[in-house]
Amino acid sequence: MAPEVFFSVCYGDKQPPKAIQDLYTFTPAILDGYCRHRVQYADYPAIVAEEGHCVRGMYATGLTEANMQKLDVFEGNEYKRINTKVTLLKKEGDAEVEGEVKEASVYVFLNPNELEKREWDFEEFRQQKMKLWTRGDWAFSEENQTTDGDSA
Repeated sequence: MAPEVFFSVCYGDKQPPKAIQDLYTFTPAILDGYCRHRVQYADYPAIVAEEGHCVRGMYATGLTEANMQKLDVFEGNEYKRINTKVTLLKKEGDAEVEGEVKEASVYVFLNPNELEKREWDFEEFRQQKMKLWTRGDWAFSEENQTTDGDSA
């Protein structure tokens, strides 16, 4: 949902140099047949298959194998990366309309019993928690470091 989280995970900086940012595109997209819920006792969301629902997200291009490895570590073993189709959204005047269908990787949550009933609110996260998830004094590595530098 947030390029700044992607850049924090992959580059340790929510706003890396423009030359790095320009390697990627982020396009709004819809994932049908899934719903995004809050994970209990956590700031972050999880998607699970749910008929009749859809999830708005970002379709990212330019990702490298190294980016995907860092994202896999960041998501951890609570999620499984799957390939599916998403529908890109594009602006037409003041409206967003559905565009191309693309193949994409998404992270599906493996423990649905650990989800809250309510859907996760991105704007609430952006206003209240984004700063915690994009600060530069912690890193995501294969050692799965915690914020204080201890290995988890």
